[in-house]
Amino acid sequence: MPVNAANDKLGWLAPSFNLLDISDNYVSLDQLKGDNGTVIAFICNHCPYVKHINKTIVELANKFKDEEINFIAISSNDVVNYPEDSPELMKLNAKQNKFTFPYLYDESQEIAKKYDAACTPDFYLYDNELKIVYRGQLDDSRPGNGIECDGKDLSYAIKCLIKNIQNDSIQKPSIGCNIKWK
Repeated sequence: MPVNAANDKLGWLAPSFNLLDISDNYVSLDQLKGDNGTVIAFICNHCPYVKHINKTIVELANKFKDEEINFIAISSNDVVNYPEDSPELMKLNAKQNKFTFPYLYDESQEIAKKYDAACTPDFYLYDNELKIVYRGQLDDSRPGNGIECDGKDLSYAIKCLIKNIQNDSIQKPSIGCNIKWK
């Protein structure tokens, strides 16, 4: 399974960024990365797949905070054609869902392209050197499929990273709404 179109194996470095967060400040990956690892999730406000998992993302971010794993969410959708993903509504969404992590706006969509992000949600886990160790789904749950949203795939990958053991589980790609390109 390709992990990145430009580099089809694990270990590639996270592209750097400097993006606007919902508190109207620009922040960089270097400022936000975790001491032991970093989860970057491409999400948005309107996608039913993201709405289905928001609570679990927050739970995982809180669960692994003490392990020095930081979560970062990025919205890259075209807000002209999808105004529900606007920065103003990102602020409201973050408040309603009690996000405990930065929610960033990728207006130019340059960062989504650098990460080869395909859909919302799309998850990336990096080690303390910002080398990718996991790219895939949160879990097998989807809106309406009756499977509990527990974050087991991403959670297991994080636990492997923390314990410094090989993650031999299959990394299933994320499924969701396509990123809304300009």
